[in-house]
Amino acid sequence: MPLCQRFTEFGRTEVIDNTRNPDFVRKFVLDFFFEEKQNLRFDVYNVDSRSCNISKYDFLGQTFCTLGEIISSTGGRVEKTLSTGDDRAAISMTIGIPGKKCGVIIFTAEELSNCRDIATMQLCANKLDKKDFFGKSDPFLVFYRSNEDGTFTICHKTEVIKNTLNPVWQSFTIPVRALCNGDYDRTVKVDVFDWDRDGSHDFIGEFTTSYRELSRGQNQFNVYEVLNPKKKGKKKKYVNSGTVSNPSQPTSLHYMSPYQMNSYAMALRAVGEIIQDYDSDKLFPAYGFGAKLPPDGKISHAFPLGGDAENPNCLGIEGVLEAYFQSLRTVQLYGPTNFAPVINKVANCAAEITDGSQYFVLLMITDGVISDMVQTKEAVVNAAALPLSIIIVGVGPAEFDAMEELDGDEVRVSSRGRLAERDIVQFVPFRDYIDRSGNHVLSMARLAKDVLAEIPDQLLSFMKSRGVEPRPSLSSSPLPELHRNI
Repeated sequence: MPLCQRFTEFGRTEVIDNTRNPDFVRKFVLDFFFEEKQNLRFDVYNVDSRSCNISKYDFLGQTFCTLGEIISSTGGRVEKTLSTGDDRAAISMTIGIPGKKCGVIIFTAEELSNCRDIATMQLCANKLDKKDFFGKSDPFLVFYRSNEDGTFTICHKTEVIKNTLNPVWQSFTIPVRALCNGDYDRTVKVDVFDWDRDGSHDFIGEFTTSYRELSRGQNQFNVYEVLNPKKKGKKKKYVNSGTVSNPSQPTSLHYMSPYQMNSYAMALRAVGEIIQDYDSDKLFPAYGFGAKLPPDGKISHAFPLGGDAENPNCLGIEGVLEAYFQSLRTVQLYGPTNFAPVINKVANCAAEITDGSQYFVLLMITDGVISDMVQTKEAVVNAAALPLSIIIVGVGPAEFDAMEELDGDEVRVSSRGRLAERDIVQFVPFRDYIDRSGNHVLSMARLAKDVLAEIPDQLLSFMKSRGVEPRPSLSSSPLPELHRNI
């Protein structure tokens, strides 16, 4: 290589902190000409300042090769030794002796496909291993594309989410050819790490997938077990180190944004945080309706959000929220929107306690127009004779006109010629309460005030109809139970 060869800077990688074994994410796209010798020089620096001036950095070493040398190598992979070379040492002060070996640098190259697709993805994790002594974990993901020789090359890193075992990472975009070179079925490996300030990130586990699988979005088949081979080999009872899944697309009303709650979560918190004060044990049965359940994809219209059929209870509204988010990672949302199964399930519970000692409030949140109106009307008429009120919150842009039939403020609900004994249903579309300035606290307060306003009168109407008199002791007053459903 002639010392008089002049080079022009083509690009720089990102800076990786506190490591002597960096694996750079940034890729460089170069035009390859078989008939030309394309000389390349790679300089490696230690960056200790925020300056963009390269002369401010500590020079670690350099190496030379040609593009053809990389392209023609087995598997498109070349390993070169870094040196502080005499020519570079004369330009800037370096630590070390000219010509001294300073480690190795590995290059990989692959001919790019003509694929111009852009992938948009978001992932979340559940119950990852705890790695920090004084906290939980600070998880991040590293994506690797598989190479033709069976090795893997890093292609993306997510941001770090601090102090959580259930992170939701931001949505990101990546060219499909960077992820899999346009081959939708090529293996993509994902490592999960716990971030450490000193750069010695702790390995939590790994899983493999493909872009075709990832692009399917949220469903029961896109829940990946995070496995740690060392732990699996040592512990007979080892299951996994958590799971990673797709929490749905940003256009979904169930979208789990790292910045704000979705409409379902806001409606739940708005109503639940007020009404939970009137429940003594703070245990709330929480059900979902309209989903395919793992492992066989069976459709259910009344399944426990926490996944435990024997115990659907959640501790407090925070427990209900956690169960809701967990269910989004494990089930595939699926129509139609049937209300009757959930109403009947809660009505059966209310029918067991009609002495006035307990009163039930069923909160239902839906983004779809009801599909079983006839059956739901019958369920409401039957439930009107029980210590039960039903709050229905519609989220999203759907037309909810038919839902007004269930709200008996003007015309009492009827079924098969029978009128409901009481008006027990309150329906509102959440969009009517959203603050236009984006103040979610105000939106939630408006919603809670309106939907809960009728509950006291509904409770009194039941007590009076059954001749239940107020009790003198506050500790034995009626205690409403909140049953959360989505």
